[in-house]
Amino acid sequence: MALSDTINHDLRTLFHEGRKVLDEGGAGIVNAYREEAFAAFEKAGGIPCGTEEYRYTDLLPVFGREYAAVLKRETLRPSDLNDAFRCAARDLAAWTVLTLNGHGCENNAREDLPDGVIVCSLREAALQHGDLLAKHYNRYTFPGQKDSLVFLNTAFAQDGVFVYIPDGVVLERPLQLINFLRGERDLMTFQRNLIVVGKRAEARIVVCEHTLSDHYFLLNAVTELRLEEGAKTDYYQVQNQYLGTALINSLFVSQQRDSFFESNTATLYGGLIRNNQYVRLEGAGGTCNLYGVYILDKSQHADTCTYVEHAAPDCTSRQHFKGVLDDASIANFSGCVRVEPHAQRTESFQANNNLLLTDTARINSKPQLIIDADDVKCSHGATVGQMDEEALFYLRSRGIGETEARTMLMFGFAHDVIRRVKLEPLREEIDELIEKRLRGELSKCHNCIMQCKK
Repeated sequence: MALSDTINHDLRTLFHEGRKVLDEGGAGIVNAYREEAFAAFEKAGGIPCGTEEYRYTDLLPVFGREYAAVLKRETLRPSDLNDAFRCAARDLAAWTVLTLNGHGCENNAREDLPDGVIVCSLREAALQHGDLLAKHYNRYTFPGQKDSLVFLNTAFAQDGVFVYIPDGVVLERPLQLINFLRGERDLMTFQRNLIVVGKRAEARIVVCEHTLSDHYFLLNAVTELRLEEGAKTDYYQVQNQYLGTALINSLFVSQQRDSFFESNTATLYGGLIRNNQYVRLEGAGGTCNLYGVYILDKSQHADTCTYVEHAAPDCTSRQHFKGVLDDASIANFSGCVRVEPHAQRTESFQANNNLLLTDTARINSKPQLIIDADDVKCSHGATVGQMDEEALFYLRSRGIGETEARTMLMFGFAHDVIRRVKLEPLREEIDELIEKRLRGELSKCHNCIMQCKK
């Protein structure tokens, strides 16, 4: 039996034998989609193997490990995890929400949140805010998407984080979601998040990924984000995990009229990381900006897959992703912008720039435009190159050593994206992490008391 068939068979067995436990760990509308989702997973062919979307990413070695599936929630308080981790972004002053192995911790909600704002685990939302959750859950994983791993998440996910911000509410402080992975053996887990930002409401969300033990982990996470008319959201992700971690991270954004969404993803450490970002501009006048940087070495593998769908007129989207690759690392970028026939006066820009430091590092870049309207301004491009020898010579002629000069050039290359982070404490911390990463000083998850072996 082929490895892919074995994996799909094992997942089928796990789903059917663990269905009762899955339903006990989930609740309400979360359980209602399981059967349909797993059927869609199997109809799509199971684990992506040789598909166009995963042409350069072999998931079989990742899914082929003997994981213990996390089907039961571990009862923990936020203090249990705060003792193991300290956020290094000083003065961030954020409301903090913690998850462990895909499940929300108890007492995450803060009493000092503005009236009407809900921050809780997805399971709590199903039990206490069932009608609200049912209105939005699984509504924004676009009907046309074909990624079977999203179906797999819907079939297995029990918990995660639910955020609801009512109309007109402006969160003065950021909301920080910290996702931890920890276990006594290799684990496979699933997480589902849902964020709803009401009309003319505003929020800044910071998502941090961390690993607290040195076993192998596979996390399949899906986040749905709904922006109502005039809503504004800045969404930042910092991925700094153990090299034995595989993260499949899918973000779906639904934007209504005159809404604004901006994301910035810093991928600093991890084994295999796949970032999928799907944005649908459904109302006129919307703006979407997607930025990101990935710093890779050793045998790290990072994918960035974006799909921005202009489904309404007078919308703007910008994408800019940069990568620095060392050793035998691999990165893949696939960015697609689709402009539907009635989405006139669309403006879209897309760029992917990569710096290869060795002959063994590799990048596969595929920017795409699909335009079915005639009144648009769209452009896209990609570059792959090595260190600018003239710039290096200029710095060295000013008395700067070669190693320091190379670090300065690489940092400047990456900072061009990070400078767009609007939260100053977070921007400064990411800059510091990137600089340490480029100097080879960040061999373990930053500011973690664990002593991982790899």
